[in-house]
Amino acid sequence: MRILITGGTGLIGRVLCRALLAKGHEITVFSRRPATVGVICGPGVRAMTSLSEWTPEVQFDAVVNLAGEPIVDARWTAKRQQILLNSRVALTRHLVARMAAATSKPGVFLSGSAIGWYGDTGDRLNDESGVAGLDFGARLCAQWEQQAVKANDLGIRTVILRTGLVFDATGGMLHKMLLPFKFGLGTRLGDGQQWMSWIHIDDYVAALLFALEQTTVNGVVNMTAPGAVRNEEFTQTLASVLHRPAWLVAPAGLLKMAMGEMAVLLLGGQRVMPQALNKAGFVFCYPLLKPALKNLLQKE
Repeated sequence: MRILITGGTGLIGRVLCRALLAKGHEITVFSRRPATVGVICGPGVRAMTSLSEWTPEVQFDAVVNLAGEPIVDARWTAKRQQILLNSRVALTRHLVARMAAATSKPGVFLSGSAIGWYGDTGDRLNDESGVAGLDFGARLCAQWEQQAVKANDLGIRTVILRTGLVFDATGGMLHKMLLPFKFGLGTRLGDGQQWMSWIHIDDYVAALLFALEQTTVNGVVNMTAPGAVRNEEFTQTLASVLHRPAWLVAPAGLLKMAMGEMAVLLLGGQRVMPQALNKAGFVFCYPLLKPALKNLLQKE
């Protein structure tokens, strides 16, 4: 297939590109840093620096939309919120417009979102039929998804990837946490009772390929492992795998003072089940946290 990917140089995109190349697909990555695409994504991957290069005559069989500015890198000021919205909502709107103008439309559109769509749901178990939350992260995901589902009206099979915490020892959240945990500075966040819905990077890419290839997969898909854990359990499990103690606590009040509204990302949580993937027959290699962490840390 000829596949266009946005966010191809990111944590997930770079692993996805190499998996698709191994299957013989032809990959184009939309990136504002075209010189890095071949190095990060693999030789033979074409760089597209502007969506205007997608003229009606250019044909893609599939579009995978993973782009978005990091949501945790800066406080959610009004300016930052607009940047986050533009990098997700506006880009997705432009992608759908390009699909609408295409002479030959893609057969499938996989578009990113996040389990933050559900908001902070406490102990409630969320499947794909849940309701949207009210905080900024939830509103951001809702607007993002609203643009993506417009591809359905074009007759394109559209899959919304509600992504949990993607664990990879070489990047992302887990990578950032490894150094302090290795020094015995593993820290519980608040009371530690908030749920963390996570997924091993290999399972994420395998599930994405599954959604790409299985024509019965449609609509919202929770991209999380079935073994969600509370923050307290995650902290102790990671410390155990590293053979280090984890006795520190980051008080909730301090986190709220330092991070403002963004503290919900650490103190709130979602207990999410991948019901759509399970129903479609996808099999996780790493459904439980401890084996997943052991595997990832062997690769570090």
